[in-house]
Amino acid sequence: SISGGSYKLRCSISGHEMDVRGLVSAVFPEGALVSVSRDRTGRVWVPNSSPDKGFTEMHCMSGHSNFVSCVCIITPNETYPRGLIATGGNDNNICVFSLDQPQPLFTLQGHKNTVCTLASGKFGTLLSGSWDTTAKVWLNEKCMMTLQGHTAAVWAVTILPEQGLMLSGSADKTIKLWKAGRCEKTFTGHEDCVRGLAVISSTEFFSCSNDTSIRRWLVTGECVQVYYSHTNYIYSLAVFPNSQDFISTGEDRSVRLWRGGECCQTIRLPAQSIWCCCILPNGDIAVGASDGIIRVFTEAEDRVASAEELQAFEDELSKATIDPKTGDLGDIKMEDLPGREHLNEPGNRDGQTRLIKDGQKVEAYQWSVSDDRWMKIGDVVGGSNQQTSKSVMYEGKEYDYVFSIDVNEGGPSLKLPYNVSDDPWLTAHNFLQKNDLSPMFLDQVANFIIENTKGHVVGPAQPGGGDPFTGEGTRSGRYIPGSNPNPSVPSGVADPFTGKGAYSSAGLKQTPTNIYFPKTDGVTFDQANASQIMAKLKELNGGAPPEHKLPEETMESIERLLLSVCVPDSSEPPPTIQEINLLWKASLWPEDIVFPVLDILRLAVRHPQVNKSLCGEAEGVQLCNHLLKLMRPDGRPANQMLALRTLCNCFSGRHGRALLMAQRETVLSRSADLVAVRNKNIHIALATLVLNYAGCLHSQPDLEAKAQCLSVASRALETVQDKEAIFRLLVALGTTVASDQTAQDLARSLGVSSQISKYSSVSDPPKVGECCLLVLKELN
Repeated sequence: SISGGSYKLRCSISGHEMDVRGLVSAVFPEGALVSVSRDRTGRVWVPNSSPDKGFTEMHCMSGHSNFVSCVCIITPNETYPRGLIATGGNDNNICVFSLDQPQPLFTLQGHKNTVCTLASGKFGTLLSGSWDTTAKVWLNEKCMMTLQGHTAAVWAVTILPEQGLMLSGSADKTIKLWKAGRCEKTFTGHEDCVRGLAVISSTEFFSCSNDTSIRRWLVTGECVQVYYSHTNYIYSLAVFPNSQDFISTGEDRSVRLWRGGECCQTIRLPAQSIWCCCILPNGDIAVGASDGIIRVFTEAEDRVASAEELQAFEDELSKATIDPKTGDLGDIKMEDLPGREHLNEPGNRDGQTRLIKDGQKVEAYQWSVSDDRWMKIGDVVGGSNQQTSKSVMYEGKEYDYVFSIDVNEGGPSLKLPYNVSDDPWLTAHNFLQKNDLSPMFLDQVANFIIENTKGHVVGPAQPGGGDPFTGEGTRSGRYIPGSNPNPSVPSGVADPFTGKGAYSSAGLKQTPTNIYFPKTDGVTFDQANASQIMAKLKELNGGAPPEHKLPEETMESIERLLLSVCVPDSSEPPPTIQEINLLWKASLWPEDIVFPVLDILRLAVRHPQVNKSLCGEAEGVQLCNHLLKLMRPDGRPANQMLALRTLCNCFSGRHGRALLMAQRETVLSRSADLVAVRNKNIHIALATLVLNYAGCLHSQPDLEAKAQCLSVASRALETVQDKEAIFRLLVALGTTVASDQTAQDLARSLGVSSQISKYSSVSDPPKVGECCLLVLKELN
């Protein structure tokens, strides 16, 4: 058997105000380490001279306009004998610093999304990975090549000692080996996002993943070993100089030490996410966590913290609250737990966890081999499978839940009884059969049950494949069989966008139904006063320069088109191709008079015929470019707003949706620039555009696109003040993360929760606070 590790706390380093996302051992000064944080700074820490065992901040670096997510040291050279520090951030940039000044020496731009991983090679090369699905190779302040091939975010990169060999790991679950910019090999085996890579030698490397496993690979392609011990996502790895032993950290609140292929020590921390780790030259290990603290652990007796500090660390750990939904502790059944006497039996391996019942409380303990005792690591709150006392009667029997499901508008609601020990799919199947309903609704009913009994699902706790923030994939709680757009409202809940009635299912023991997201049917700007718009158009046409004046028959055509698109089910014939072409020509009017034409265009693109003509393949790009031109940051606010509204309304037709999805990257990034224009109507239109994109992407696994929605919404929320715009951005966030674990992870790493939490107390209008709480619930 392997001897246990005996790492103990050396010191806790506080200074960062938010999560520490990256750590690296510095080349200079000796024994120093560099950290980067979500607080937008990087810091260099130097060891204090003994007997003090701590570190002091020597240098603070700032240059990023958003979270800093990774760091590496660029090897020293003649120009920079002390090396340089490179940091990557959520502002899509890489900043390169020296120790001489707080501002960057230079900034590398080129990635289109967050830079989340960096590695340095010989001769000053730098390799970066980004959520834009690419890795880039940089040298002397220039991008030398872009490595394209992954289909999702690149979370990890590293450079092998052999020249020109590079590795990248991605959310597409694969690892790729690159030689001279070309993909030579793709390694498959992980079942979820690859989060970390570490080099063992020129022929071997480790990888870690959200699938809770660590793998050891030969560069020739074979996976030679799989290591299991973590119970949740694994974020980082570091290898000791002997090229055999290593450490790993993850979402299960732990750093684990591996020797001889076994996990020989588990150190729990009083923080949920242990984002990063590094090994110092003296063999000490440093880890950075979501509580903003860096902790250093050592095996050297003379560097171990004082007895008081060790006790304070243990006390802090014992006060931590552990949410069983994260799956870190396995499945919990209150009635089966032993009492305190269970702690008299010694554990059989380091890091083994044991739950005991003390009255109505559940406490978690972990066995420490080096101390030969059980250490308390926290209190378990809200046990996931503690049975609720059965209290709802239906047809003479007691059930945990009885849901009311409204199937037909105006008809009686049907009752669906359910016990948490039942299978939701079987229950749904029986309900549909009993009530003679179409089996097409099986998915919807089953997911409705799962959603509304969340936290009470019996069965094995999800292994790391479950979402670490909710414990499982989540679905919308809005159950709408059929496609009636406005069913009757049993509880007086109004549609948050239009104020019309919306559907809510009344359960006897149920959280409020989420009527806000996912919002997948698009929001349009429909308000119109045709006579006012025409009057303005005629007035401007009267004063237009001769070369732009529209002839009388063109004006009549445009008016006819306007009437046929404004009045729903109107007796007016649909717009003709000729009328549509005249409208398009008129939209090219000079910018100071074009706004009434844009207003007609906004209304017209909702009509299937116009949508097809103007957004079709050939014409669509032309329309898009014209609207983007009108949206220039120095353009006229009225044109900017109407161009944004037109883009929003394009989503109402198949051709418009296809066009905007194809042009997404440009349209969203150009639209996002309009946040700077302080105009509430522009902000509402921008928020609606992001929301419509989020709705289209909801059921698609396109992480890059969702990442763009998240980052545009997140950027907009930093500036936008208008409550309606804020509400729509919150719905866009909710729609993007609903039932997509990777998007939730992404939102969490963007710091969305801390950014939006201030809106949870907004009660005027109440929909802002309610929607905010529902988004936070998805992310926690």
